[in-house]
Amino acid sequence: MTDTDFARLRAFYEEHLFRHVMPFWTGHLVDRENGGLNNIVDDSGNVLSTDKVMWSQGRALWTFSAIHNKLDRSGPWLDIAGTIARFVLNICRKPGDARWIFRYDSNGRVTDGARSLYVAGFIAYGLTEYGRASGSEEALQIALDIYEETSRLVERHDNLPTYPLHIPKGLQAHGPFMIFALVYFELGLLSGREDILKRSLELAEIIMTQHVKPEDRVLYEFVRPGGMLDSSDAGRTIVPGHAIESMWFLLMIYEHFGFRERIRQAIDVIRWHLEFGWDEEHGGIFLARHLDGGTPAWPKHDSKVWWPATEALVALLRAYELGGEAWSLEWYRKVHDYAFSKYPNNTHGDWHQNLDRFGRPTSHIFKELQVKDPFHLPRALIYCIKTLEKLERRQSMTRS
Repeated sequence: MTDTDFARLRAFYEEHLFRHVMPFWTGHLVDRENGGLNNIVDDSGNVLSTDKVMWSQGRALWTFSAIHNKLDRSGPWLDIAGTIARFVLNICRKPGDARWIFRYDSNGRVTDGARSLYVAGFIAYGLTEYGRASGSEEALQIALDIYEETSRLVERHDNLPTYPLHIPKGLQAHGPFMIFALVYFELGLLSGREDILKRSLELAEIIMTQHVKPEDRVLYEFVRPGGMLDSSDAGRTIVPGHAIESMWFLLMIYEHFGFRERIRQAIDVIRWHLEFGWDEEHGGIFLARHLDGGTPAWPKHDSKVWWPATEALVALLRAYELGGEAWSLEWYRKVHDYAFSKYPNNTHGDWHQNLDRFGRPTSHIFKELQVKDPFHLPRALIYCIKTLEKLERRQSMTRS
């Protein structure tokens, strides 16, 4: 698909979302008996375990709620979101730090303890969107509680739990700032809390002033606290997909606050990381690269997992919407063509989430964590559809 017929692209994404991707999840993977979604499954939809990884429950809750909020209020989306919310809310009502527990069995018993700050982030993200869809005051209150618990914690550097990717000792990671900037932005919008929106902006500014280095044309995944560069392999590791994903988050935040120069800078960062991250020999976006040509401090760095492609599709359409430059559409077509020729699972639906460098399906990059969830792909399709709607209207006005 190499034209710029935005109406046709929108229709294509709608078809893909509703007929190819979501049917994979709406059948037997919804646990209507216990609540939640079975998210330890293989690409064929076989349930490998009925345990529930909590960050995936939060992510799935966001997706089903967002489809209801943004695209289709007549479908089963809110009902399924309610099934997932039932499990999440029951867990969150437990005393102590239950929101942080990584994994439970289907009956709500802990099978893997508090290992990742991202669990709290994705639960808050999902509950916020569910609160927007359902009007649940309980969901909103728990998301607000998570904000109070995590707001300052995200700037800690020693022993901050971020399983399955640990922060190297003595370094500051981009990941927590990126995730929580988005989580707080959405929560601030729903709650009307200006202090939460301001905190989102503060985290965005940490990324843009400490991790983004325009002189090097990269966003460093790891720096020393405060933004000084580190010469270790971790300090020289660049994760193109993270940088691209982060920037479309920041585009939303900076657009809200009217920071035009920051929008321009974020668009530049998107371009840098497509140019640096693209595999010119085999196509696709490398998972990680070393700035000096060494070995990146990232597992299976030369693989072509699905999420950098999905995030790039959103980022490039938004870059074109806000910047209007031809390069963003050219890169969009390139990423789109690679993605839809390599990732879709034409037998079972959804996508093959893990490909090797040559574009062949391969095993999960974390052998001990066989998680698959409806998040990066459907979220990208949702945002692409909404952006294409705006571009379609703009195109129609120009032609008339």
